[in-house]
Amino acid sequence: MDIGALGNDSFVTNFVLLGLTKTPVLQSIIFVIFLLAYEATIGGNFSIVAAIFIEPKLHTPMYFFLGNLSLLDVGCISVTVPAMLQHFISKDKSIPYRACLSQLFFFHLLAGTDYFLLTVMAYDRYLAICQPLTYSTHMGWGIQKALVGMSCVFSFSNALTQTIAISTLKFCGPNVINHFYCDLPQLFQLSCSSTQLNEQLLCVAAAFMGVAPLVLITVSYAHVVAAVLRIHSAEGRKKAFSTCTSHLTVVGIFYGTGVFNYMRLGSVEASDKDKGIGIFNTVISPMLNLLIYSLRNPDVQGALWRVLISRLAPK
Repeated sequence: MDIGALGNDSFVTNFVLLGLTKTPVLQSIIFVIFLLAYEATIGGNFSIVAAIFIEPKLHTPMYFFLGNLSLLDVGCISVTVPAMLQHFISKDKSIPYRACLSQLFFFHLLAGTDYFLLTVMAYDRYLAICQPLTYSTHMGWGIQKALVGMSCVFSFSNALTQTIAISTLKFCGPNVINHFYCDLPQLFQLSCSSTQLNEQLLCVAAAFMGVAPLVLITVSYAHVVAAVLRIHSAEGRKKAFSTCTSHLTVVGIFYGTGVFNYMRLGSVEASDKDKGIGIFNTVISPMLNLLIYSLRNPDVQGALWRVLISRLAPK
């Protein structure tokens, strides 16, 4: 059971992750699918970052933020999927207590930064469309770095708070997690001490990292829509809206899965559904971001093609 003794108390030293399925044939199929998805996501996002770095045409605030979003997607999928793949090919399904908390910390750090960065990108679109004459002043290089830095600091504070709070809980057994990575709702269910404070902290975090950014994004796009509707040219309206639709799609994906995942903390019966949401958060979402936000973008496509041609051209 991987339970250790400390004085008169018992404590869990390892958790057991049940993963997605116990069927050997399905495990082999899922292993191949997730390995290919992981390699495609890593390769695609790093290609986007390389194209943005190399191509001068993409040295703009929007693509600077997009490059950071690609790096965050690489981090999010790398925190969970490699460990899951290892469990598929190993008989040992356990994860040490400290490794479980580390996985939780880094996942919340990277995913939280994603939420703030999406808010920053909405603000960028607001300035570009509603205040184009002062855009370069309000979105200078120093401001761009400061906005990304603030996103990281806010997310780091939340991830550290949640990790420290979960580390104060007692886990006396059972130690089986019906998931493929460590996250707050599943650990709350296993705790043998009160999780009331932890759930309150999670609600505060949801307001600070979920509701507040969503309100700012909504306000930004309300101004954007009003400004676009004032454009007399149909072609101009189409071009303005095209720069926003991809971002709004990604926002919908992030917030839809986030709300579904963390608003049902007491639901034990929904654990299998949580696995589906977990797959969407950790695997499908980074791939969709790659397709929606980058590879469908003509500027990024052109930059990737030029980078590829320059690498293949004989010297």
